[in-house]
Amino acid sequence: MNIFLCLSLTDVQRARLGQAFPDDDISYFPNPEEGAGARDAFTASEVVFGNPPAHWLNDDRLPSWIQLESVGFGEYLGVGQAAHPQFPRVTNLAGFFTEPVAQSILAGVLAHYRGLDRLQALQHTGKWVGEELRPQLRLLANAEVVMIGKGHINNRVAQLLSPFGCLITQFGRDFVEADLDSALRNSDVVICCAPHTPESQGLFDSPRFALLKPQALFLNFGRGSLIDEDALADALASGRLSGAVIDVTADEPLPPGHRFWTTPHLTLTQHTAGGFGNEVDGKIDLFLTNLAHYRGNEPLRNLVDFTRGY
Repeated sequence: MNIFLCLSLTDVQRARLGQAFPDDDISYFPNPEEGAGARDAFTASEVVFGNPPAHWLNDDRLPSWIQLESVGFGEYLGVGQAAHPQFPRVTNLAGFFTEPVAQSILAGVLAHYRGLDRLQALQHTGKWVGEELRPQLRLLANAEVVMIGKGHINNRVAQLLSPFGCLITQFGRDFVEADLDSALRNSDVVICCAPHTPESQGLFDSPRFALLKPQALFLNFGRGSLIDEDALADALASGRLSGAVIDVTADEPLPPGHRFWTTPHLTLTQHTAGGFGNEVDGKIDLFLTNLAHYRGNEPLRNLVDFTRGY
């Protein structure tokens, strides 16, 4: 079997994969767009581990199965499927990042509620305004939380928030706009963990941000396409919204000069929420489990449904 690896690995991790399938032909291209012969190796492979360039999936000859190293697969939506009857099965890492992202969301909420974002900035300026800041700090107890998305992450966040007695309302892709808008008007915290779909794209624009209370906190840990970034920056700069924690943006890396670099009361976490120390080893564990399923003609875990978009 030809196996194509297109993710960054340490020598130890590469050795581990080599020991796992010693009789297979392995091609390793951590930066496939820059690797000489990478595309030929890709088209000759049966199995792929990593995220290959999306346009490669328009080739006439394709692998049988691709194990992505991500949850998101928006760049592959629609690529080659209609024209290619043998489009590969694609699996993702659904559920893999649940715990780190949920903890990052909780950290972001508490940081803003307890003023840690402002205190960090004050430390760099050498200003001591503790007595002035104390009355502005808030408690999370009994906060009304609106969650966009009913997946693993928001379900875990709901568990983490349970000791605070928060009132939680969740909306999935079948949401009713009037119900969502009504909930937003009363919300203290809004947490977005929805995938990119036609229903979610541009969900939060200027009119929808205007529904939120001035003291509301907005968090987006789903996809950058969910929000109008200029509308959010306007709401924060004008004081119309008290704060935001943004992990994902429309363009990544965020380009120089983007408003989010200087928008007040915005914490930009640079798509780090899913990170943890042995992240890649965990991805390898999942790949090896799925590879065993593939070899045994058993159902693959986390098979992507391109018709749903997640």
